[in-house]
Amino acid sequence: MQNGEKILLHVCCGPCSTSSIERLLSEGWDPVLYFSNSNIDTEEEFEKRYAELLKVASLNGLKVYKDVYDHDAWHNAIKGFEREREGGARCSLCFDYSLRRAFEKANELGIRHFCTSLTVSRFKNSQRIFSIGEKYEGFEKIDFKKKDGFTRSIVLSRAMGLYRQNYCGCEYSRKEREKDEKTV
Repeated sequence: MQNGEKILLHVCCGPCSTSSIERLLSEGWDPVLYFSNSNIDTEEEFEKRYAELLKVASLNGLKVYKDVYDHDAWHNAIKGFEREREGGARCSLCFDYSLRRAFEKANELGIRHFCTSLTVSRFKNSQRIFSIGEKYEGFEKIDFKKKDGFTRSIVLSRAMGLYRQNYCGCEYSRKEREKDEKTV
């Protein structure tokens, strides 16, 4: 199946892309990167994460497509679930928003397969992401946490000098992280 076949990798940030790209390449895929993250709380943070992804893409000689930043559209997608804790229903809606965008971009580009770097995070439930993704044709259930992917992403990010954010991206995640840090 792989043998140099293109796969669109939805990328949440540069650090998470590192080990995800490494694994896809080692498995024979030809990844095309798609940065689509309207969940990120500010456009400044969005651009900062995009700049880090460009560093990773350049080191790997990969093409990056950048989605428009539309935080209002993302807010509409999660409307009514703003107060959910991280990992709850709001996150499921967010995953669906991102996977739908990736599915649409893959179709636009004529790429038959797509996956997401979201599964590399130890804070994300890969099985939940898979159950959401399977409704989209061409979604590949690749758990980038496996094969020590999360740890490898940290090692590679440090080696590349990448900015590593300490929250998922949305304002609710950021506020929750800040609250947790104050109680420690």
